[in-house]
Amino acid sequence: MFDTRKLEKNLKRRKLVGKVSLLVCVASTLFGIVLLGVLLIDIVRDGYAYLDSQFLTSFPSRFPARAGIKSALWGSTWLIGCTALFSIPVGVGASIYLEEFAARNWFTRFIQLNIANLAAVPSIVYGMLGLVIFVRWLNLERSVISGALTMSLLILPTIIIASQEALKAIPDSIRFAALALGSSRWQMVRDHILPSAFPGMMTGVILAMSRAIGETAPLIMIGALTYVAFVPERLSDPFTALPIQIFNWASRPQHEFHNIAAAGIIVLLLLLLTMNAVAILSRNHFEREQH
Repeated sequence: MFDTRKLEKNLKRRKLVGKVSLLVCVASTLFGIVLLGVLLIDIVRDGYAYLDSQFLTSFPSRFPARAGIKSALWGSTWLIGCTALFSIPVGVGASIYLEEFAARNWFTRFIQLNIANLAAVPSIVYGMLGLVIFVRWLNLERSVISGALTMSLLILPTIIIASQEALKAIPDSIRFAALALGSSRWQMVRDHILPSAFPGMMTGVILAMSRAIGETAPLIMIGALTYVAFVPERLSDPFTALPIQIFNWASRPQHEFHNIAAAGIIVLLLLLLTMNAVAILSRNHFEREQH
């Protein structure tokens, strides 16, 4: 016979543990939100006065009154655009091959394990790798393309893993139905699996690109400049980026440069939110088409 008193005691204990866990999670979430809000308020308060057309259209300067963010803004735009161009097709293609076409054997599992491990590697390691391979070995110098390729290596594991999870979420019944009607494996993936998995893939791309736009360590390692008085026009041109320029201003002893760094952070956040908004709208558009 079951001991009902013991069961009731265990049930009460589990409910208590559940309530405590919920309370801890809510408190942790609120603490993070409040802390983030305080930081944002402090940044906006310090940098809002410097946000004007002169700040956006001027190059960096030794004088705070004339300092601008034009070269860093264009450098980040070039960097993120090229990174997306290189990483998204490769990452999505790799996930499709590994999930839909690769044989299920020890070698595939070995590749999957290494991709998962690469997603946790510190970004500075990718900077060192980019310095050795792209800057020195391939002789691409400290250019936009070197930075974009380095950032692509950084975010590829995230894109591959997220895209694979999106593909795994598609029911096998869709695959079997397409194959039963005479579709080839590629036709099945192209016409049925990929459109259904696209919204989930976009989520992974958004997370990966959000990480890339704020990274500083890899760019420092490959030699991104801290002072650039020109806008990149080719992939072979030197460049700077918003995180590098913000770091440069924040390290200056003058208080005015600290306020300018806060203005640069606001610009970086706006660029990040704009990029994410475009990606989310695209994802929602494809989701509506699927339904």
